[in-house]
Amino acid sequence: MEHKGISLRPFIGAKDYEVSRSFYRDLGFEEIVLSADMSVFKSGSLAFYLQKYYLKDWIDNTMLFMEVDDVERFYKELIGLNLPDKYEGARVTPIRTESWGKECFVHDPSGVLWHFGEFAK
Repeated sequence: MEHKGISLRPFIGAKDYEVSRSFYRDLGFEEIVLSADMSVFKSGSLAFYLQKYYLKDWIDNTMLFMEVDDVERFYKELIGLNLPDKYEGARVTPIRTESWGKECFVHDPSGVLWHFGEFAK
């Protein structure tokens, strides 16, 4: 089977939809409101849907990986945002080096875990 995909847009939920919308805008994503209960957040050609829906088991097991061009630069900018001070439940974990590359982690206010990484060259 030959995939001719154009994009991949996961759906994630939000414990408090308005707080999560603000969090992702602060994280640098562009929001496009689709309805009162759903927005698409974009970064260049990458995107995901945020919906006004929360199921603890689902959210606690949601992880996304976003490859960035320079994880060191990204992490410095990330720290400068002070997201854990602005959003209850948000966490930032420092860069970790693995055999495949480097990554840092962000938990959004609902508990969604983001991996921001750079593959070894």
